[in-house]
Amino acid sequence: MSEDYTRRVIECIAKTQHLDPATVTINSTFEELKIDSLDGINILFALENEFNVSIPDDAARQVRSVRDLAQGLHKLIESQAAAPASGGAVA
Repeated sequence: MSEDYTRRVIECIAKTQHLDPATVTINSTFEELKIDSLDGINILFALENEFNVSIPDDAARQVRSVRDLAQGLHKLIESQAAAPASGGAVA
């Protein structure tokens, strides 16, 4: 996973939550950032728009940290690139 990719995820989280991007790291947990389930939904929508992907509900429920989210998105984007006929959604 590239630094640019990680930076985009962190910036998206910070913007959505009105946080200073310097306070959000790859090792931050959602609990530390005071992100609740409603906030998480808003972040997922913002990331889906940012990266032009559809994040499956099952995958979203397992995310507990910025690292979880970044790694999951990275895998999703790679699988989407490998199967462009899928229409963007990955199950």
